[in-house]
Amino acid sequence: MNICFLMYPWENIKAPENDTSVSFIHECFKRGHGVAICTPANLTIRNSITSAFCTIINRMETVPASLKQFHKKSTTREEMLPLAGFDVIFMRAEPPLDPLMLNFLDSVKDDVFIMNSVSGMRVANNKLYTAVFDDPKNEIIPVTHVSKNKEYLIKTIEESKSEKMILKPLNGFGGSGVILIEKSAMGNINSLLDFYLQNAVGGSDYVILQEYIEGAEKGDVRVLLLNGKPIGAMRRIPGDKDHRSNVSAGGSIAKHTLTKAEKHLCEIIGPKLVKDGLHFVGIDVISEKLVEVNVMSPGGITYMNKVYKTKLQEKVVDFLEFKVNEMNAGFERRKKLRQQVDDA
Repeated sequence: MNICFLMYPWENIKAPENDTSVSFIHECFKRGHGVAICTPANLTIRNSITSAFCTIINRMETVPASLKQFHKKSTTREEMLPLAGFDVIFMRAEPPLDPLMLNFLDSVKDDVFIMNSVSGMRVANNKLYTAVFDDPKNEIIPVTHVSKNKEYLIKTIEESKSEKMILKPLNGFGGSGVILIEKSAMGNINSLLDFYLQNAVGGSDYVILQEYIEGAEKGDVRVLLLNGKPIGAMRRIPGDKDHRSNVSAGGSIAKHTLTKAEKHLCEIIGPKLVKDGLHFVGIDVISEKLVEVNVMSPGGITYMNKVYKTKLQEKVVDFLEFKVNEMNAGFERRKKLRQQVDDA
């Protein structure tokens, strides 16, 4: 296979041993697949063909065992290549989503297996996606409010039965902008909302108010789902000086075995994820409730591998190989049937 990873620049990766994308690329190399990297800014059209200025990782006689050494010893070359010539386009770009990038991918989505799908990323790239799961009694999703109306947001806080709520920008990522607000400290809420409504991450002026889930101070659970099924999980624990549990915000990790309720949650949302073409997804769960769905570049594999002594990237690349073989078999079948009609 030839795989194009649509991601951040290869040379900008500072900690390859902790990078999920590097683990995928390393596994592809070990299997002899060709790998190219392209950033969203390097998509282009040449002679009406959607292409990309790609960084191609040169083949190695011996692939280093460690991710750090693999990244250090790899050499690259630059070349413009047509996207339809790849077997797989693997979305690993960091949020927020660039809608123009999806417009480029629209032209090749029928020729290449894209993970995750263009349509899936369009509908699920922000925190509103959890609303697609039918949960009228809020059994798996915390009570959530989204608005740009400051008066409504203040009234919602005042009427909430909970003393605490979570406030965050609609298009934030990596824990950016997530804060805990309390009714007993409402003196700054006006200026705080003014700031969020005018300066929200990604240029959006919508914000989210979400019920505070008891137990959130102990952290959350990151679950990775492949084709709608959980393949790994870890508990993320907040640091001493931050309520956020994201590793990028200073959180730490620990082992976690999915509870019966968490497994049931995955069973509920899994079919919808697959239907939307969201084959590799990270979900964040607090006290057995779904908080976020991460579809662009969910991470955590390297941490899970260390904690559980496993190699989750193997399952992901196995899935890519299966989908490409399935896609190619479909092409060959249609080719033979069309030839049969032509010969009639």
